[in-house]
Amino acid sequence: MVRSRSLVVGFAALGLALSAAPAEAARYRFGERVLRQGSAGYDVRVLQRYLTRVGLRTTVDGQFGPRTARRVRSWERRSVARVNGRVSRREARKLRSQVRQGIRVYEPTIQPLAAVPAGENAVLDDTGHATAPASAPGEVKLAIAAANRIVGKPYKYGGGHARWEDSGYDCSGSMSYALHGAGLLDRALTSGEFMSWGDAGAGSWITTYANGGHGFLVIAGLRFDTGWNNAGKGPRWSEEMRPTDGYTIRHPAGL
Repeated sequence: MVRSRSLVVGFAALGLALSAAPAEAARYRFGERVLRQGSAGYDVRVLQRYLTRVGLRTTVDGQFGPRTARRVRSWERRSVARVNGRVSRREARKLRSQVRQGIRVYEPTIQPLAAVPAGENAVLDDTGHATAPASAPGEVKLAIAAANRIVGKPYKYGGGHARWEDSGYDCSGSMSYALHGAGLLDRALTSGEFMSWGDAGAGSWITTYANGGHGFLVIAGLRFDTGWNNAGKGPRWSEEMRPTDGYTIRHPAGL
């Protein structure tokens, strides 16, 4: 009986400690502690907002994960001498000062959508679906038709990798689905694998953009993507291009 009571007391204490941790993190103001991967709380949200204000678009979720760490290292390379992915109190003061002065450390370069022959762009309708130009190669028409089938599906991490027909799709799963529909892929690739897939450079009809964390397609002048101005909504078409700095640009042979 004594042992059981001790276990109950121990678990209760552990529960109180765990529940207190998020509350304690929420009390920190930006610059009161060193922030690193694994940190969470209000001050992390401020960090993410500040990074976006200086030109490094960052999701504001209060969680210092790998993506926030990459943004911090990008900021450090442009602002301080030491690059380690952590935000010291001194660095917090530097970032806050940049925000107050309206300084942008990075201005993304937005390239125009990949050029296609005159009059041969796909057309985006009011339902968010694309229509391929009549003169497009068969693979292009099939890729657009396949992409249309998953427009409106939600974003799902890993979606489209275990099976083609899925309840949701991530960035590379969406790319793979469209290219598989065109007969250009027999298995789903990750964004990292797309960095070496196909031939180098932009294509005439289909272009892949990929880095270690994200990827998207441009097909017949339209962007097919799960991110940027469509973050978190799943695969969608867009007539607007996004920044391409840091992406490897490739295309299917002959397209």
